[in-house]
This record gives sequence, C-alpha cells and structure tokens, in this order.
Amino acid sequence: MPHNETGQIPATNTDTLHRFLGGSPLAVAFRLILLSVLVGVVLAAIGFDPWNILRSIELLFHRIWNLGFDAVNWLWRYFLLGAVIVIPIWLLMRMFGAPRGR
Repeated sequence: MPHNETGQIPATNTDTLHRFLGGSPLAVAFRLILLSVLVGVVLAAIGFDPWNILRSIELLFHRIWNLGFDAVNWLWRYFLLGAVIVIPIWLLMRMFGAPRGR
C-alpha cells in the first residue's frame, strides 16, 4: 500500500463518509430522525405548522408582540429551563469529547 509523507494509510471512501457524517450512516440517520421528531414536538407546542412555516413564524412574532413582557418572561423561563440541561451537557461534551485535528 502506498504511504503518504506522514506514514499514514490514505483514507478510504468509507472512512471519509464516516468522518463527514460523524458516524455510520444508519446511526446518523437514526439520530437525525429522533432529533427531528423531538424538535417537531417542541415546534408544535409553540404553534408551528409544518405546511406553512413562514405564516407560523409570523404568528409567533405577532403573539409575542401582543403579549408584551409576559411573552419575554415566558421565553426566558423556558430558556433557563432548557439551559440547565443543555449547557452542562454541551460543556461536558466539549471537555471530554475526542480531540479533533484540522
């Protein structure tokens, strides 16, 4: 097998695909499907319609405008609630994740 200057074996197409996707295609597809369902539940809870996203966003901003500071308080509470979970997990992933070279 030919070696490059660093003595490493050249990456195959499968290695390149795994590196690009961040894992095996089936596992990545499963994670994306699961994450899509979870995000869909959250978006549905705040009133988004998958068939008319732009209108849903417009209605969301209209409701926020109409609710005034109550909406800001509502958003802030949910932000804090989610951040209590998301930020520590993200920080742990960054601290203990595999080092990535360029």
